Amino acid sequence: MAVQAWLRPWPLMAVLLCLIAASGCAMVPKSRLSAAQSQVRSLSEQSRAQLAEVENLKVHSRSIEDQLIRAEGDLAMLDEKFGISRQKLANLSNERELLRDDLAFLSEGGAGVPLGVRGQLAELAKRHPHLHYDPQTGISKLDTDVLFDSGEDVFKPGAERMLREFASILNSPEAANLKLMVVGHTDNQRIAGRETRHRFPSNWHLSTARALAVSDYLSDLGIDGDRMGLAGFGQHQPIASNASPGTRQENRRVEIFVMSPDVPIVGMTETLTNLY
Repeated sequence: MAVQAWLRPWPLMAVLLCLIAASGCAMVPKSRLSAAQSQVRSLSEQSRAQLAEVENLKVHSRSIEDQLIRAEGDLAMLDEKFGISRQKLANLSNERELLRDDLAFLSEGGAGVPLGVRGQLAELAKRHPHLHYDPQTGISKLDTDVLFDSGEDVFKPGAERMLREFASILNSPEAANLKLMVVGHTDNQRIAGRETRHRFPSNWHLSTARALAVSDYLSDLGIDGDRMGLAGFGQHQPIASNASPGTRQENRRVEIFVMSPDVPIVGMTETLTNLY
């Protein structure tokens, strides 16, 4: 009974039974019994340690399994997100191709401007440094500081000469059917002076007034009004930073778009036949 009290776990009892059997059923010496008991305790401690390690491994396994589940969820979310991003990229690519097609259309002969007219406008730009002409798009850009004083829509002395040469080219038989859109722009500076603000409450008014002054003068020079349109964009279409006086000067401009009658122009009914 004393032996059974020491050996509760079955594997340890089996060890003692083997020892008793090996002694020929004789009484086991106390020293051997103590040694056996020590061995049993050692084995018991090892068993408990192994059981604890197994339990730790089970906990670790469950933790890894939870991490795997979360990782799979995150992967699914990322896949969905990047799937949407890929779709956006595809949409942007399609838009870029459409823009390229539009640019190619506009670039063919300077928006349909005859070669001779493009050459004359290019030569005119060489003679007048403040006139910038792009033969690929048909855009003529005039620096308004050359045309107008600050806050004014009346031409400076000498500004008309360049416009007279411009009108002469556009009145030639080769250019007789070309359309013009005159567009005014300003920098982002507030209109200065009470009297000037009374005439031009905002940059919208100033940019439109300057475009009107140019189109009126071109009309006086013989360009039919039904060939022209005008617009004012105020400060809202800058081509340079407004951070310094030098860059603000680039934004103060009047642009004259010279286009073929085939190019659709907002508001010109004859170029938007599908709408009307």
